[in-house]
Amino acid sequence: MTAQPKDPVDAIVEQWAEVRPDLDTRAMEVFGRIFRLSRAMGDRMEKAYAPFGISRGEFDVLATLRRSGEPYTLSPRQLSATLMLTTGGMTGRLDKLERAGLLRRSPDPHDRRGLQVTLTEKGLQLIDETVGVGLSAETEALSALNAEQADQLADLLRELLASTQKPLH
Repeated sequence: MTAQPKDPVDAIVEQWAEVRPDLDTRAMEVFGRIFRLSRAMGDRMEKAYAPFGISRGEFDVLATLRRSGEPYTLSPRQLSATLMLTTGGMTGRLDKLERAGLLRRSPDPHDRRGLQVTLTEKGLQLIDETVGVGLSAETEALSALNAEQADQLADLLRELLASTQKPLH
């Protein structure tokens, strides 16, 4: 592997080494880069979806319905749980997507108090187009790595993510 140019995280770690040489900043190096990468990719994805009139969060709602399979219907509670959103946050997204004709809400035939959220034909067409655009933006960013490196990174991140699911002691 070739030497990489220094990035802003390196500067932060170097500053900590000057004032607190006793600290092990390895975790700061990893998570600082993960946070910055997440922000950069979030911005990139917002730009990819903007021409379609949707935000990244709205894309996530449509994609979740699409992935659920026909009839592309879930309850607001299922959507909230999958997307890790409060019901209030979900309501705002659903309102906007419904006004745009991309989904519809209807009474749940199995629960008088419940609702169902269903992807419309227009929503289905939009998500099928935007998922390719978003994946292309992600693939372009990932092209900095070869296939073996990308596989290794995916495995390492899966392992790291699993470790964060354990309770703190």
